[in-house]
Amino acid sequence: MSLLDMIGPVMIGPSSSHTAGACRLGLVAHHLLGEPPRVARIGLHASFAKTGRGHGTHLALIAGLLGMRPDDQRLPAAFEEAQAQGLTFEFHDSDLGDVHPNTALIEVSGDTQRVTVQGSSTGGGVILVTHVQGLGVNFSGASPTLILRYTDAVGMIARIATTIAADGVNIATLTCTRVARGGQALLAVELDQPLSAEAQAFLARWADVNWLRMLPKLMDG
Repeated sequence: MSLLDMIGPVMIGPSSSHTAGACRLGLVAHHLLGEPPRVARIGLHASFAKTGRGHGTHLALIAGLLGMRPDDQRLPAAFEEAQAQGLTFEFHDSDLGDVHPNTALIEVSGDTQRVTVQGSSTGGGVILVTHVQGLGVNFSGASPTLILRYTDAVGMIARIATTIAADGVNIATLTCTRVARGGQALLAVELDQPLSAEAQAFLARWADVNWLRMLPKLMDG
């Protein structure tokens, strides 16, 4: 158990570690979208649905979608910031099945992009992202994370790993899900440091790669 687990994260607004987690879930969607959000639809599961308003969960999710971190002074005014930045949003209760009670399903669109993210706040401001674009993943945001969607082919993961190594970056964890053999696949690679812009551009040019995002480290410390 870390000190963060015991005392919770630094944040602005209601004192709840799950609220900090909600903000980070919004931040994941913000970085995956890669452009200003315009429309968001957010499903809240179990405890998030029942106690979210009292704990500031709704504010925190919107703040994250706007690119705010949990300690951002603007977080308590996230709804007003959303209006000023042209983001419309709605919340609804959602039964997401056998998942952590503090789970949200975020569907957000910009002018040209649309992403869906499902993840949980597991306590102490820690999150676990379990689905991106409907495909299973498993990452926490504690490290820079490379996300790629591509057409499944023999040797793709090895080629990606070789490119990462050639960039001088070490892989911490890696998860991959595919719809079917030869179908769409999603790879999430947690790294010791961000991949260089050159390496990202190199991967993005591959014919089989149709979507790539480099998420920054979202956890403190």
